[in-house]
Amino acid sequence: MQSIQALIKTNFEQVDQVINEQLSSDVPLVEQISEYIVQSGGKRLRPVLVLLSCGVLNNLNKDSASLAAAIEFLHTATLLHDDVVDTSDMRRGRSTANHKWGNAPSVLVGDFLYARSFELLVSLRNMDVMECLSQATRVIAEGEVMQLTNIGNVNLTQEQYYAVIYAKTAKLFEASCVSAAMLNYAGPKQIEALIEYGKQLGLAFQLVDDVLDYTGDASVMGKNVGDDLAEGKATLPLIYCLAHAQQDQKNLIKRAIINEGLEDLEQIIQIIQDTGAIEYSIEQAKQAGQKACDALSVFESNPYKDALLRLVDVAIDRVS
Repeated sequence: MQSIQALIKTNFEQVDQVINEQLSSDVPLVEQISEYIVQSGGKRLRPVLVLLSCGVLNNLNKDSASLAAAIEFLHTATLLHDDVVDTSDMRRGRSTANHKWGNAPSVLVGDFLYARSFELLVSLRNMDVMECLSQATRVIAEGEVMQLTNIGNVNLTQEQYYAVIYAKTAKLFEASCVSAAMLNYAGPKQIEALIEYGKQLGLAFQLVDDVLDYTGDASVMGKNVGDDLAEGKATLPLIYCLAHAQQDQKNLIKRAIINEGLEDLEQIIQIIQDTGAIEYSIEQAKQAGQKACDALSVFESNPYKDALLRLVDVAIDRVS
């Protein structure tokens, strides 16, 4: 990430400037919570995708920074709302806003960030970009509802799982890339390429996240191992495991999903490893990553294309 960030350092500073300007509010608590969550130390992958996509199209400018900031606000708003829905108390190694200030302020500040995002988008005066990100916001909301309705669902299929992670995660990766293309009035082939790249990168990223939930280090991840199981979420490692484990093992896992309990977490992690669910999930992430790389073949080689390719490695190498 350091070499990628160095490539867009000046542009990223412009994004930070826009973000800091737009966080201002006459309501102190709004500003306080907004600054807390926006400055919480994430990699800001989605703004990076905007800037690199503009760069691969040879057009990085002030509008690129405004678009990147708008998308970061969209993403941050979803995080505030997600943490309330999931009753999370830790994200990126810090207390969540809802744990620190309560659910009501977190939801309302999330709404404030949505509004700020769309104010920035309106300032771009590009209806294609507005349509793209309005649709993405709807799809993300639908994805979160899909995930909510599947809490405790021990019969979730891989197809249903992919529909959820596309909507709740990959869609904004995709929209970050394609909105940059639309901002620069790119041609159909370039737009299609960036749609596919963003989608597949987002899928790979979420697949790795779901693997790390059972193999990661809490101090590195900034969240607790087994959080998905504690929330009753059947992600790909569990779905694969349920299809290949012995019956008594399946019963144990199903009880844990339904009861949202971590009492048998160590045993379940062992079953996941024994059935090859981790290797299978990582292979699915690698396949998505390869599709993302292949999609970029329509672009001529330049430093921004190289950085987009390296982002795929950044996403997948977290499990190495």
